[in-house]
Amino acid sequence: MALTRKTVAVFMGGTSAEREVSLRSGKAIYSALKESGYRAIPVDVGTDICTVIKKKKIELAFLALHGGDGENGSIQGMLEVLGIHYTGSGVLASALAMNKKASKQIFFFHKIPVPRFVMLQSGSGRTIMHGLSPARVGFGFPWVVKPVGEGSSVGVSIVRDAKAFKKAAREAFQYGKQVMVEKFIPGREVHIGILNGTVLGGVEVRPSLEFYTYEAKYTAGLTDYILPPKISAKTYRAAKEVALKAHNALGCAGATRVDLRISTKGNPYVLEVNTIPGMTETSLLPKIAYAAGMSFQQLIEEILRGAIDEVS
Repeated sequence: MALTRKTVAVFMGGTSAEREVSLRSGKAIYSALKESGYRAIPVDVGTDICTVIKKKKIELAFLALHGGDGENGSIQGMLEVLGIHYTGSGVLASALAMNKKASKQIFFFHKIPVPRFVMLQSGSGRTIMHGLSPARVGFGFPWVVKPVGEGSSVGVSIVRDAKAFKKAAREAFQYGKQVMVEKFIPGREVHIGILNGTVLGGVEVRPSLEFYTYEAKYTAGLTDYILPPKISAKTYRAAKEVALKAHNALGCAGATRVDLRISTKGNPYVLEVNTIPGMTETSLLPKIAYAAGMSFQQLIEEILRGAIDEVS
């Protein structure tokens, strides 16, 4: 059967903190598939997803779910049990990438450079109320305080003193039982796009806000995008190499976006690997693909073909 004859469901929405962005990504993907002649249907993922799959006779799932169960391996596991092929990384890679602590442990094993960090567990209220000191953490301010299992900078704060830490920790703990306190790396922020095992290129982001927040990511005009990044050729090569190494270390597949900080000395540090990158009008992977000579429709089709090639 030709690919365009298969019923492709675009899974979007869901219940995570990134629901609205997921809907925007999903609608863009759905439109691109329809324009390319695919039998695509939009599916807002809810509690009765199995019934939808059976009723619509879905053969392939294009995942546009960001955060939560859509990106942590849960949906992927369900689809495997049901025998439905899907785009992107598998169960284990998705789970590892979504958990910042677990992914950093993998990166350490593979000698992939990451910022120094410490972990906080819910229930450590005494520690939060009295604050942490640089002496106790082991590195000085500023710190990046973030939930372990969220994406799109949800619940993330940059802390420059002990007083600000309590508020940042409380905010981050709203999204899970574990919070990471990470050393902030001064320098540039660069994102590397990978498609089906090949590096597409990178983009440097320069937000007008304090850092690349949720608002800066999804509000047009709040961020400048530089393609290719304004870093030396040597540093750019190193960034691409370490990004691909991180992608492979987690066992990722399909399209990913690897987020890095480039220090003032030109050293790349991996922050995280996004296994279902955003596909909105301000998203980075489509910009990287376009700079590499690939239209949005071509990008979507290549992601879909990557899923099919793995099982054909």
